[in-house]
Amino acid sequence: MAKPPAPLFNQINIVSRNPEASLAFYRRLGVHLPAESAWGTATGLHHVNGSCAADETLGLDVDSVAFAKCWNTGWRNREDLAGRVVLGFHFPTREAADACFTDLTVAGYTGLQPPIDAFLGARYATVADPDGTAVGLMSPISDAMRSPPPNV
Repeated sequence: MAKPPAPLFNQINIVSRNPEASLAFYRRLGVHLPAESAWGTATGLHHVNGSCAADETLGLDVDSVAFAKCWNTGWRNREDLAGRVVLGFHFPTREAADACFTDLTVAGYTGLQPPIDAFLGARYATVADPDGTAVGLMSPISDAMRSPPPNV
């Protein structure tokens, strides 16, 4: 059996107790976080994404604690999420992301979010590494799989 292609490390996601303050900090630092990439609801800013590499190959996302609890069901009852990070790995297909989650959890690693069809149109799952760092597993985005964002 051929070994599947290695995932591409392409994202760092920061969970922030105050996304507005984090946005101001990272913009001042020089990270490209365009206004059109910000998303919020009546309760405030919940997500912004940009790039922290000149060639835009490494994304930086900032999410509110409330929003992180939506996309990572393993964190729903936690109160210590501010300052946590998620290391994001891109897989070539939806099936490859699912297979990696299965492989890691069968090997004994903790699954935080089983594979789901995320509202942004990608297949998404989260596992914890041995030290508890969250690792996101994401497929390419499909416009056909997009759905309305969660009510945060």
